[in-house]
Amino acid sequence: MKICVCENLNAKKPLDQSLTELKAAGIEAVEIGCGGYPGNDHANADILLNDDKAFAEWLDTFKRHDMILAALSVHGNCVHPDPEVAASFEKDFRNAILLAEKAGLDTIITFSGCPGDHPGAKYPNWVTCPWPDDFLKILDYQWNEVLIPYWKEAAAFAESHGVTKIALEMHPGFCVYNTETLLKLRAAVGPVIGANFDPSHLVWQGMEPAAAIRMLAGAIYHVHAKDTKVDPINTARIGVLDTKHYGDEINRAWVFRALGYGHDIAWWKDLVSNLRLVGYDGVLSIEHEDSLMTTDEGLHKAVAVLKEAIMKEPKPSTMSWA
Repeated sequence: MKICVCENLNAKKPLDQSLTELKAAGIEAVEIGCGGYPGNDHANADILLNDDKAFAEWLDTFKRHDMILAALSVHGNCVHPDPEVAASFEKDFRNAILLAEKAGLDTIITFSGCPGDHPGAKYPNWVTCPWPDDFLKILDYQWNEVLIPYWKEAAAFAESHGVTKIALEMHPGFCVYNTETLLKLRAAVGPVIGANFDPSHLVWQGMEPAAAIRMLAGAIYHVHAKDTKVDPINTARIGVLDTKHYGDEINRAWVFRALGYGHDIAWWKDLVSNLRLVGYDGVLSIEHEDSLMTTDEGLHKAVAVLKEAIMKEPKPSTMSWA
């Protein structure tokens, strides 16, 4: 496994400067935003797909810094009920696929998206319970009339351009938000659909990441290294569903934290060990969203945790004592 970073944390810096700083921090690979929510500051597909000189210079920047370009992230909601919003995300997604093909990458990271509750809806409708029965009707519409047909076509497009791994981040607010929903879509669409395993979104839902990893064996295509701290005092009072602003840390049920501030090093070592048990040997991509510390401090603390947790040598084929 290699230490990676969601590079959009340095979006306002020149790419060359960003890679210089990340290399010095111990980063070996980068995940580059290519539109959608991550933005496209360091990978503008409209330019890179149409200007071969700019593309060659872009690709050479990673080589000069001995930095692996691991994947393109283009998180968005391509099934948004507002056609204009959906079209914008869809354009970015398709361009990311084409740019990945041009760059020789096979992995794209995004969200499943969430439709509205009927064809004329204006906003997404995330269903979290089965009753009243209206909610089951919404789920039937979302999955069978929108989500599965969309991803069947999108997966075929991706595969035709050499992108064989669409890593969906299991994120509340979207139809794929946990292990069951990820595997449900994968079963309906095919193995091009897999997981971007981000434990931070699973922790506050009450899931145990090690158990989720084993359930997703063979379907984990990318991993985000991000932590969550569940506040036992606030959760005891209000539960885990919380719509307060992320900046209201002291009153929230949970907040995103840098690695080591939600769980200790032993927890991260166990997570890494379970990834190895199911055969994952890709990157661990640090995503900094800790509102209590600066980007630089959070990045360096996360790197320190991963350096201790990751096993750099290959898994032994035999046991020396057996």
